[in-house]
Amino acid sequence: MATLSIVAVLAVVPLLPLTLVFLVHFCIRALGWYLQGQTSDRKAAIISRLKAERAALSYDHTSQEAEDGWEKIEKSGTAENGKLLTDDWNGVVGFFHPFCNAGGGGERVLWAAIAATQKRWPNAVCAVYTGDHDIERGVVVATVQSRFGIHLQEHSLVFLYLSTRRFVLASTYPHFTLLGQSLGSLILAYDAFRLLVPDIFIDTMGYAFAVAFCKYLFSNVPTAAYVHYPTISTDMLQSLDDTTGEKGIHSGAGNGLKGKGKRYYWLAFAKLYGFVGRQIDVVMCNSTWTQGHIRQLWKPKRKSSSFAAIVYPPCPVEELEKRVQLTRESEKNRQNIVLYIAQFRPEKNHSLILRAFAKFYHAAQDKPKLVLIGSVRSDTPDEKHVYNLRLEARELKIKDATSFICDAPFSVILDYLQKSSIGTNGMYAEHFGIGNVEGLAAGLIPVVHNSGGPKLDIVVPFEGQDIGFHAETDDEYAAAFGRVAAMSLEERFAMRARGRKSTKRFTEAAFASKWVGEMEALVKLQKAN
Repeated sequence: MATLSIVAVLAVVPLLPLTLVFLVHFCIRALGWYLQGQTSDRKAAIISRLKAERAALSYDHTSQEAEDGWEKIEKSGTAENGKLLTDDWNGVVGFFHPFCNAGGGGERVLWAAIAATQKRWPNAVCAVYTGDHDIERGVVVATVQSRFGIHLQEHSLVFLYLSTRRFVLASTYPHFTLLGQSLGSLILAYDAFRLLVPDIFIDTMGYAFAVAFCKYLFSNVPTAAYVHYPTISTDMLQSLDDTTGEKGIHSGAGNGLKGKGKRYYWLAFAKLYGFVGRQIDVVMCNSTWTQGHIRQLWKPKRKSSSFAAIVYPPCPVEELEKRVQLTRESEKNRQNIVLYIAQFRPEKNHSLILRAFAKFYHAAQDKPKLVLIGSVRSDTPDEKHVYNLRLEARELKIKDATSFICDAPFSVILDYLQKSSIGTNGMYAEHFGIGNVEGLAAGLIPVVHNSGGPKLDIVVPFEGQDIGFHAETDDEYAAAFGRVAAMSLEERFAMRARGRKSTKRFTEAAFASKWVGEMEALVKLQKAN
């Protein structure tokens, strides 16, 4: 009898881990059912309110047409050939973007994505989960229009205000920051789902853990992630062994006992990051560099060439083409200026550009100028960083030829885009580099770091000819600056024209087309559930 009991126990032991996994999975799914039930009334109220707003807007347009003889207003729900769309999906798309009022490139992607979604599915609701409590819908719509030139439909947009954003701030986690922020995003996601469970959930900031959490809570909610850069990458891991100091802020940090601990921590986190990434239905990447790392880290269950599609971020190409003249006559107005537009942060490696420019400057007969334009974050070490860069410029004896412009308005940036000759960047493994696209569109000849998005996506041959130069060391940068200066006016103009023409890949229209294609897949999944 005792033997039979022991055998029975031994037979059950292997099942305990599976039983535990099942119980955890069931509890998470039960929590999801509870959240869907708790937020269903709010969801219905939001849909009803926005539907009423659309109806009122439609009535106003009809009345104005009848009274004033206006031509019939084109409805946003029509296809390009003028026929009505057969797919008039009217679900709720939740955009997870806790810092939606930051006004940067990531926010441009968010608003362009919402605008494209609204145009394709005019009866859908776009709900933005944000931790910015001081914003109002009407003000945001107007600000997005003036800042980015993106038109949003106010009557299908709603903001849901999060109260736990502090859990994703880097300052909250002095140690184990990557893990802390990632786990903190689970708290923030739960905060979001307590407000509203959407029909489709999209992260546009890089919180992969939050998207995977959504998938575990709600199996019937399709998920997507637009990845600007991976939370961890193989480049970061490789930088731990770098001895040059030129591969990011973690170069050489793998030495010693502390460095070994960092390496094991990063490797373990990379495994966890890969696991959560594999739970996401649709993945979009902003560049070839990002795509390569995401495919390597997330390794989808089913290999597909369409996994982690590249959807280039929308850039203000058309606006710059209108504002910056590019003709043979305007070439004569270009000055011998090297322009670097980037935030004043250590990872942007302004020091490399200073050293390179110093070599270029001291060897040049026609003395060039260097202009560094960037934002300085309040309550951060950015101001001290700028001070140290000024000291370095003095030590390199280029102080009088170097200008530091902090938090410049767009008018100042535009002025330098019009009159500068070279655009540069010094960051190692920059995930995309929208500033480089803007420089190309404005007619600058780029000299960029031989890595990341600038190398793989932006400064690439166009129509079989070069549009700029790549460099890694200060000697290589200085030589490239010299090559541009040595060109004839005709050669420089031809390269500028090719560079501007190549930026058509990065327009807002190109982004919208690819975004809608990925959204179609999500809508199809949602309908199938």
